[in-house]
Amino acid sequence: METKTQLAKLGLFDAKVPRYTSYPTAPHFSGDVSQDDFVNWIKGVEPDSEISLYVHVPFCRRLCWFCACRTQGTQSEAPIIAYLETLKAELALLKGILPRGVKLSRLHWGGGTPTLLSPGMMTDLAGAIADVAPFADGAEFSVEIDPNEIDDARLAALAAAGMNRASIGVQDFDDEIQRTIGRLQGYDVTRNAVEAIRSHGVYSLNADILYGLPHQSNERITESVQKLLSLNPDRVALYGYAHVPWMAKRQQMIPSEALPTPEERLELFDTARRLFLWDDYVEIGIDHFATRNDGLAVAQKAGKLRRNFQGYTDDQSDVLIGVGASSISRFPQGYAQNNPSTGGHTAAIREGQFSTSRGHKFSDEDMLRGRIIEMLMCDFTVHTDELLDRFEVSRDTLDAMFRVAEDRFEGILERHGPDLYIPPEARPLTRMIARAFDAYDLSRAGHSAAI
Repeated sequence: METKTQLAKLGLFDAKVPRYTSYPTAPHFSGDVSQDDFVNWIKGVEPDSEISLYVHVPFCRRLCWFCACRTQGTQSEAPIIAYLETLKAELALLKGILPRGVKLSRLHWGGGTPTLLSPGMMTDLAGAIADVAPFADGAEFSVEIDPNEIDDARLAALAAAGMNRASIGVQDFDDEIQRTIGRLQGYDVTRNAVEAIRSHGVYSLNADILYGLPHQSNERITESVQKLLSLNPDRVALYGYAHVPWMAKRQQMIPSEALPTPEERLELFDTARRLFLWDDYVEIGIDHFATRNDGLAVAQKAGKLRRNFQGYTDDQSDVLIGVGASSISRFPQGYAQNNPSTGGHTAAIREGQFSTSRGHKFSDEDMLRGRIIEMLMCDFTVHTDELLDRFEVSRDTLDAMFRVAEDRFEGILERHGPDLYIPPEARPLTRMIARAFDAYDLSRAGHSAAI
């Protein structure tokens, strides 16, 4: 298991597998989930409980070529102003059916670029959210901040609204790489943004950095990681760049011949990984790193690490409600996704309805397999006793499921008592191992490289 040859034999460098931020994954959502289902699931939220809320702002000042997110460019405030009114109307609909006493344990503004909003818009949106549900004690309010699209007035508005965690995208600091991926964001710009964020009393900082970018080398990623470490982020996501130009048309601007090979991608990941570990960051799951007192590290140590559409999280809520075009909600009963089109979403809200367009209702088997996959992704261990306690499943059935994975990865997986365990040297294969527990047809959608 220590050589590239062994990893290659197991298909690591050829496999296309889901990232498993949900189970089943979004390509398997269907139109079987209706607005009525969504409304009933919200009404079924426990009174006085804590939930999470995600707000999607799909606009960007410019569209980065590497990005495969659902976004749209705008140079004027007009569409942003109109979209804000839609968000407020959607929040008002939510307020009308949310059970009494519900509070927010987590609030996240994502995009797109939420910091395109003016200070007044930010205050307006935060007020509309607070009118739906107040923050719970110890709540976390995080915002994705573009260092190119932020200033003191907007930071002041966010801090006043309760933002206590900021998230910035770095990707890579190398000039040539930035030009190739259409994302110009120098180190000085990023450092100034981080200093400004902290000057407003927001000390918790997330950062994203990518490996597998065009023209990236071990030397270049080393320099970028060292620059990022100088900013002292609490939490870092080290994501593999997914080159899917057939899905994200803007990626056609990126020369595929400049991309590293799968074997080189693994070297890039290992180089960055070692740098984070040498700087005393804790490795979280397959692609995150955190300081030892960060919430992710604490949750991992306590066996409470979870996985959702934002990646790894310490959020323990069973309910995540998504607001805005394309947002996905998760309930104990299943997933519900809003209309992905801004126009379609707005039209539904104007008619006094939610824009639920598709989703998935969980079966008992979905919940069992989803929890197994989450355990593998978070803990690298399938805890058999928890599954027996939580689900109506026999030990024999679990053994049969384990054997499927063990046969596929012969001699690699370990049994620690009744539990199935992925040893450290095999963890580059984690998403592939998780796939062995996926009952859905993965040929229905193109997924990203396993490494």
